[in-house]
Amino acid sequence: MSNPSVKLLLVSNAFYPEISPRSYRATELAREFSRQGHEVVVITKYRNHDYSDFLRETSVVLKMWDGGKLPEVGIARRNPWAFLSRALKRALLVLFEYPAIEDMFHVRKMLRREKGYDMMISFAVPYPVHWGVAWAMNRRRKIATKWVADCGDPYMGDVLDSFRKPFYFGYLEKWFCKKADFITIPVQSAIDAYYPEFHGKMKIIPQGFNFDISTSEQVKPDREGPEFAYAGRFLQGIRDPEPLLAFLSKIEMPFRFYVYTDQPEYLKKYIDSLKEKLIISDYIPREQLLKELSQMDFLINFDNNTSLNVPSKLIDYSITGRPVLNIKRDFSAESVKNFLNGNYSDRMQLPDPMCYHIRIVSGQFLELLNTDNYADQVIYQ
Repeated sequence: MSNPSVKLLLVSNAFYPEISPRSYRATELAREFSRQGHEVVVITKYRNHDYSDFLRETSVVLKMWDGGKLPEVGIARRNPWAFLSRALKRALLVLFEYPAIEDMFHVRKMLRREKGYDMMISFAVPYPVHWGVAWAMNRRRKIATKWVADCGDPYMGDVLDSFRKPFYFGYLEKWFCKKADFITIPVQSAIDAYYPEFHGKMKIIPQGFNFDISTSEQVKPDREGPEFAYAGRFLQGIRDPEPLLAFLSKIEMPFRFYVYTDQPEYLKKYIDSLKEKLIISDYIPREQLLKELSQMDFLINFDNNTSLNVPSKLIDYSITGRPVLNIKRDFSAESVKNFLNGNYSDRMQLPDPMCYHIRIVSGQFLELLNTDNYADQVIYQ
């Protein structure tokens, strides 16, 4: 069922042109809602970016809070201060959600004058965005008819972080979940990472992307050896490149491994041994990245070893049509050898990318306008 023009409010820490899954989520939805003729307002954190191209191609209204008032904890370059500053930064993050906690206050302030929307969608991570929305909601003034809290990764139920969230953050999670009309998550298997009393208001809406981007680049036939790539972040002991890099450093055949990441420290140990075989780049815009990945012989995925978190990069990988080698915790040298020799028989099975088309995904959000939920009986506190 198609909706007439509606008024939509999107609240997100990350937005165009930031390069992150949450930025893509919010940006693609804003673009598509605007393309469909809806009135779209985005509240986001101010960063020193040029937004002119985005504003020219859409009718989206941007409203920004001036973040970054809490000082960042710098990492000292030399021991012993490097260890101490890292430990302090980690402790502040785990115990206080520092510095993202300030988003809670900024979001609440930005929402004070907002009202009359058909739907408000807030995006996490970071979760203080949801907490700020919950704080702004009250029984006297409803900002929107429906509030959808979109959760990319679990918070209290996160299994990837080496530190469990302190128990007191559980009260904040229950607080926003109680107030939200719907909670959207990208995969069915993640439901168990949330408190059972809120499962009834949870909806599965996957990541959505624009598939109209051209990825027609072809693999070059005159290569000396295979070329393959990985795009994304690492996590020690889980999404860990160490076993693969150790294996690659010992083989003699020619190849090129392209890595697009903002964590080059995970690769430094092998720069000297792999030399020109390892090409490290910072993140690049998604459209450019898709074209680069489409030219590879195959792509690398480092498995999360959990069904609660599904990397959004796999959607981009599926769009390129390239074979994907899934590196699991129990590293298989034989699988890597097969891929290097052009045998992709044990390639990773990816879902049909069409279910992630932004037109379908945006429609799933709009359907919630016509969906009843027991959350209508929420008592705002």
